[in-house]
Amino acid sequence: MAVVGGQSLQIQANALRLGIHIVVGTPGRLNECVEMTYLVLSQCLYVILDEADRMIDLGFAPQIESILNALGGLSKSEEENIVYEQELQDLNRQQQQNILPSYRFTAMFSATMPNEVERLAKQYLRHPAIVSIGDQDTSKNSRIQQRVIFLNSVSRKEQNLRDLLKQNEKVIVFVNEKRQADQVGRFIENKVHLRCVVLHGGKTQEQRVENLDLFRSNRVRILVATDVAGRGLDIPDIEHIINYDLPTRSIDNYCHRIGRTGRAGREGFATSFITDADAGLMPALKHYLETTGNPVPQRLAKHSAVTANAGVRNII
Repeated sequence: MAVVGGQSLQIQANALRLGIHIVVGTPGRLNECVEMTYLVLSQCLYVILDEADRMIDLGFAPQIESILNALGGLSKSEEENIVYEQELQDLNRQQQQNILPSYRFTAMFSATMPNEVERLAKQYLRHPAIVSIGDQDTSKNSRIQQRVIFLNSVSRKEQNLRDLLKQNEKVIVFVNEKRQADQVGRFIENKVHLRCVVLHGGKTQEQRVENLDLFRSNRVRILVATDVAGRGLDIPDIEHIINYDLPTRSIDNYCHRIGRTGRAGREGFATSFITDADAGLMPALKHYLETTGNPVPQRLAKHSAVTANAGVRNII
């Protein structure tokens, strides 16, 4: 079952009391259930941390550590000289005999490896095997064809969006603010005359689930979203990502957004609208395009924000 915020805690607690084999949850609500003993993890020996870097960014490190400490089994080997292969043999034997294993199995998935995530990995993972997915040279997805359209003003975005949406693809349109998401959604439905759904933090959990289901099942082929859809959204047949607004925080957000397409070995396409107001991201964007073998528009390459001396700009 899912144990997440935005839904009734009491209903979730009643379901947990009946016994659950697998819990998928968010750190805040899971930790709340553990603290109130609605969820007892002493017999839970398998844990997966997905989007670990994002959870750290959002300040959930204390909740994650509390949950990990509540789990059963040993997170680390008490004897450093225990051979990994021997532990695997013991685990297989214990499973065959229906005996709870002595050690916990922990897997951590993270698109980036900031210091805090690395610290968690060292503290809670035993014999960690690091698996990198992406281009061997850049660690980035070079199968996504990226195009940057430089616009003279923000007002030109609507017309360019209208032109792109005529291609009848399955598309996510990313914007930076909830209000902007609603405005772009209304423009697509009222002016472009195409159905779309909107996803942002202002929607209720039920609305988010319903809109994602419409998009996932191809009943609606256009999703307008903020960065709430930038991670953790695995819909394999998304053909095109459109950055109506470039992210303002860092190039990592751009990387996560376009990563909604070109998944699992497929090809993907991403188009980004850029104006002079995006100067803060321009150096990093130019570098990202170069390292993934995508063309850099001359106007971006020669922009003052990019050509400034390295001492007065920051590549994110």
